[in-house]
Amino acid sequence: MIKTEIGYTTVDSIVVRGRNLAEEVLGKLDFVDMLMLVTAARMPSPAEKAMLNVLLVAACDHGLTPSALSARLTFLGAPEALQGAVAAGLLGAGSVFLGTTQNAAEMLVGAAKPLPAQASDDEVHAAARSLVNAMRAERRPIYGVGHNIHVNGDPRVPVLRELSRANGFYGVHWRLMEAVTAELGAALGKTLPMNAVGATAAIVADMGIDPLLSRGLMMVGRCAGLVGHLLEERSAPTGMELWDLVLDQDPRNSRPARKK
Repeated sequence: MIKTEIGYTTVDSIVVRGRNLAEEVLGKLDFVDMLMLVTAARMPSPAEKAMLNVLLVAACDHGLTPSALSARLTFLGAPEALQGAVAAGLLGAGSVFLGTTQNAAEMLVGAAKPLPAQASDDEVHAAARSLVNAMRAERRPIYGVGHNIHVNGDPRVPVLRELSRANGFYGVHWRLMEAVTAELGAALGKTLPMNAVGATAAIVADMGIDPLLSRGLMMVGRCAGLVGHLLEERSAPTGMELWDLVLDQDPRNSRPARKK
């Protein structure tokens, strides 16, 4: 028998995780409640719900990022397929953009395994130093540190740290991420800021969330932002301008000027 524990449908009802959708869910649970019910088969605590809301909001939009550009350019070619353009934006959630939260969370969870919950600062920094040295020796990326724009500090990080403290999710993984930032900076001889990926990964790890789900949370949040970009693309298009910009950069292209 092929089935899923997430839900099923009968002639008279729809059931999600054992709850009647019409009678027990609609009008009673909000989106974050439903998200946790579907993915974790349980309801979130008030603190978890607050932090999940923060993570979804933080992931929603960062301007003309690669995911937004992909979505807008796809919409240029297929304006009848909103879903295709959103999918194009989400397909780029990988190890460089957006999906890095999973990588960073896995990095922190693995490095923190030997540490007790109340590890001393020396123990945390020793674990961070070991991680930095190992990953540098293997030429592997160290996630969550540095930013190409926010070179003096990512403005999201202090807010995420404070909200983590307020909701009881500032633990050994947060401390380890801060130590990794300091140890990598010391190894390179320069100051590097923690970025939002590092802060989000620390939150996810201290909440005990599966790192794979953290990538999913980033995509769920970004999906809303992409829909916003595509609605704007319909009324104030930039896709054609982006294509024109590429064509103009190549001297081999020869074409008549486009009428405005």
